[in-house]
Amino acid sequence: MEPVLLVEDKAELRTMLRKALERFGYAVEEAPDGTAAIEKSRNRRYQLILSDLKLPGHSGIDVLREAKRAEPTIPVILVTAYGSVEEAVTAMKEGAYDFVQKPVDLEHLKLLLQRATREQELLRENLLLREEYSARYGFPRIVAEHPSMKEASQMTQRVAAADSTVLLLGESGTGKELFARAIHYLSPRAEQPFVALNCAAIPEGLVENELFGHERGAYTGAGARKIGKLELAHRGTLFLDEIGELPLAMQSKLLRVLEERRFVRVGGTQEIEVNVRIITATNKDLRAAVADKSFRDDLYFRIAAVPITIPALRDRGDDVLLLAEHFLERFKREFRKASLTLTEEARSRLRAYAWPGNVRELQNTIERAAILADGTEIDAGALQLPSAKPAAEELPDGMLAEQFVWDGPLEEVSQRAVAHVERFKIQNALRETKWNKTRAAEKLGVSYKTLLTKIRNLGLEN
Repeated sequence: MEPVLLVEDKAELRTMLRKALERFGYAVEEAPDGTAAIEKSRNRRYQLILSDLKLPGHSGIDVLREAKRAEPTIPVILVTAYGSVEEAVTAMKEGAYDFVQKPVDLEHLKLLLQRATREQELLRENLLLREEYSARYGFPRIVAEHPSMKEASQMTQRVAAADSTVLLLGESGTGKELFARAIHYLSPRAEQPFVALNCAAIPEGLVENELFGHERGAYTGAGARKIGKLELAHRGTLFLDEIGELPLAMQSKLLRVLEERRFVRVGGTQEIEVNVRIITATNKDLRAAVADKSFRDDLYFRIAAVPITIPALRDRGDDVLLLAEHFLERFKREFRKASLTLTEEARSRLRAYAWPGNVRELQNTIERAAILADGTEIDAGALQLPSAKPAAEELPDGMLAEQFVWDGPLEEVSQRAVAHVERFKIQNALRETKWNKTRAAEKLGVSYKTLLTKIRNLGLEN
């Protein structure tokens, strides 16, 4: 835990306050005057500053201003002599948290310190946008029944307590951040911050600033110290998503953090020690990236201590229907449409679709359908999914470009291609409607008689 900076020019009073603060459970650093206090506040992070108002050299007001420039959220409590209350009120307008009068009531000071440190923790939570953390009631729910997902979930529970680095592998949208949060919330760090950084979403020149933060004056426009994601995750977990997009120069700096647990802010000189667990994720083949020298092999072996592969949604069987119902329940409450249900045709369409965007695409699909639903049912059309396209292995014989027979007159070749397409479309419509020919004809936009004729001509009666 960061120490409290105690600023008092009178040695006897400073000693008394230091002993009191230590009894309260705080680590303490001392400064005998305002100049020393300002220098200390610029060079390290403090939990709180307790400063006398009247000091030789720079005053308590100067300490307050400089501390706030270095770290805007830090609480500063001023100690004032009797008769200086007006000055203390002025200081509070400058951003002081509160003031206490001499002689100091230690019990009152203790309560003030507890309130100030707690409020600072809440401010830091707001900096991290941690609404999910404050609203959560336990382990993040992973909705799955497929054996591959159960295996990944069991691995997550086993590694959570180990405090080692974890590499989450899987396509975009499979839920890698959900697994990262699960590891965090099942670990001894559960009550500490969980901080996420998407390496692919930040311009290359800003990655170091986001990760390590910067000192005041580090570059034009840096008017105050900024705390980076790594420091915000102190004692907790840092999740680096899309680690494969991290620039090579930053890879070496991250490796040093993993090995030495310390870093330097941009524009700074002082090394800052951190105690943080790092979880990474990627949709890339990092082994291939190592082979082509776009990813450091030493960093790869360091982060891949425990790899966990999260399967694509298309490979999870009926999990797509479990997830669809899970999301629908959420949006029914959110949009106050308690009677909404998925029709059998919609469920068949959900099951047949390949979901290139995985769970994220499914969630967006159900949300959109719930918003636009007029009645109590969501049918296949309301899902607004793209038309089904055959995978390479599903294409009829001769449909692949290198196998298709191009010889013959234009009309003959065209009829051959049309027959292939019709076969696929009709088979797909029949599967989705469970071979209900009336509904399949409606889906295809043809008459029932026309569909029967085409089924017979294409040899699909069985």
